[in-house]
Amino acid sequence: MNRIQEVTLRTREVSDHLLRIWENAVGATHLFLTGQDIEDLRPLVQQGIAQISHLLAYTDQEGRPIGFIGVQEQKIEMLFVDPAVRGQGIGKELVTYAIHTLNVRDVDVNEDNPQAAGFYEHLGFAVYDRSERDEQGKPWPILHMRLSLE
Repeated sequence: MNRIQEVTLRTREVSDHLLRIWENAVGATHLFLTGQDIEDLRPLVQQGIAQISHLLAYTDQEGRPIGFIGVQEQKIEMLFVDPAVRGQGIGKELVTYAIHTLNVRDVDVNEDNPQAAGFYEHLGFAVYDRSERDEQGKPWPILHMRLSLE
């Protein structure tokens, strides 16, 4: 069975499950965010899960998502893995799959999350630009990264 599957039915149950993965992953990796920041971001993530063009889940043996990636126009917009299974190659598999099947080339990373920047660098992405603020205008610098095709 393929562990990576397109999420075609974005039911409330599925969306809530992915949102829990997001919240747990952000709590473990985005240490610069406060609890209120995470609460404020929740509706945006819910909207993204509902509307993103390509939503792929990595599932466990029982078929439950334990990680997911969202791609819009060759750009990774979201990648989150349940902290309980972090470090097992799930994120790498999701990104590699997206590169090969969806022609992903770009990703934005919070500068204050150096583990994420290092993860993408390891997969062949390089910083090509930087913004002082995120898309919502918050003072969280963003590194714009692009896949090196060398």
